[in-house]
Amino acid sequence: MSFPVVRNRRLRGTSALRSLVRENQITVNDLVQPVFVTYGTNIKEEISSMAGVYHFSLDRVEEEIKEITDLGIQAILLFGVPEHKDAQGSSAFDDEGIVQQATRRIKEINPNLLIIADTCLCQFTDTGHCGVIHHHPVTGQADVHNDLSLELLVRTAVSQAKAGADIIAPSNMMDGYVHAIRTGLDEAGYENTPIMAYSVKYASAYYGPFREAAHSTPQFGDRKTYQMDPANGREALREAESDVVEGADFLMVKPALAYMDIIRMLKDNFDLPVVAYNVSAEYAMIKAAALQGWINEEAVVMETMISFKRAGADIILTYFAKDVARYLQR
Repeated sequence: MSFPVVRNRRLRGTSALRSLVRENQITVNDLVQPVFVTYGTNIKEEISSMAGVYHFSLDRVEEEIKEITDLGIQAILLFGVPEHKDAQGSSAFDDEGIVQQATRRIKEINPNLLIIADTCLCQFTDTGHCGVIHHHPVTGQADVHNDLSLELLVRTAVSQAKAGADIIAPSNMMDGYVHAIRTGLDEAGYENTPIMAYSVKYASAYYGPFREAAHSTPQFGDRKTYQMDPANGREALREAESDVVEGADFLMVKPALAYMDIIRMLKDNFDLPVVAYNVSAEYAMIKAAALQGWINEEAVVMETMISFKRAGADIILTYFAKDVARYLQR
């Protein structure tokens, strides 16, 4: 008895054939480039653990914005490194804070560039935590106070929107943060400002280089009481569903590379745009291997990007955005 041979290889024979039947594509419109702005003058300082990523002072940020714009990238995620820190992270919601000043400056350079403002307190608190620390009156245990933190996060979001941020991206993982920020923005007259929720943010080991970049390493303990356990998958649906109900406009998965199953889970269960955050250590590992000559950087980066799309990501937030945009121009 003979069986028919399925000739799948017929559609792989030439580059043109492969392009014709390709299921997923990467375009420059998929990309968001993170940008780090700091105080001082004449600063363009490479972050030691993230080759090719820099801190820029306000007087030099135009260099980065011009490069991003010339590459056709239409959105950035803006992080600020403050001049001072305190228990409440007050410079986060100061109208003259580093993120607010940078937002206004970038809008002067390119009014059409979408600015996604990271809305968290960890860079601004002297504890390095994402909210206000509360000491339990009986046990003395220190933990982040959810509701007090929400009040300050709302003030931060409103201040960022007032400065000109196009999208608010709360990365703090406080319970009820989308509802609180949506209400605060609406009451302040920013009802058309979308929220890119960090819906599924794991307590991950992949954040190390970012914490160097943002100067946001916790001074004690960790963030496992408010970020998700990497062992949990179904919990991601609960977190995302609560953000949808509370008014989120985008759903993010962070990190992306080790959580492709979660990206697919959100894509299959919700009809909002899904954002994959290709985080700092994912970037740093590829860069380090490429510098050693162990891998073909471009090939590995592009395979990684297409895997995010295949998993279901609509938007890819990545430190490789400029690199990918250059590859696409060839």
